[in-house]
Amino acid sequence: MSKTYYNPEDLKKFGKITEFQEELGKKFFEYYGAVFQEGALSQREKSLIALAVAHAIQCAYCIDAYSVDCLEKGADEEQMMEAIHVAAAIRGGASLVHGVQMMNKVKEISM
Repeated sequence: MSKTYYNPEDLKKFGKITEFQEELGKKFFEYYGAVFQEGALSQREKSLIALAVAHAIQCAYCIDAYSVDCLEKGADEEQMMEAIHVAAAIRGGASLVHGVQMMNKVKEISM
């Protein structure tokens, strides 16, 4: 296996981020746990959102974790890919809508 920056084994060490700052680490995990509890959204829906966000921010650890989590929570491959397409559409749209800023600047200079 080729060596990469992302070591899948490091995902198992996530819980140890409290080592250098225990108080804030514990607060983060308390919040993180609360966010993923069943609420207005099901845990499955939250996992699909997390998978989509993981792709948008390009976090390899999150992609691995939420691919597994989605499957464990009953999402299928089609739903997972659709969630990723939603993230891609929003990310692409966000880039394009900022084109309006460029257009405004070009028109301002051209006047």
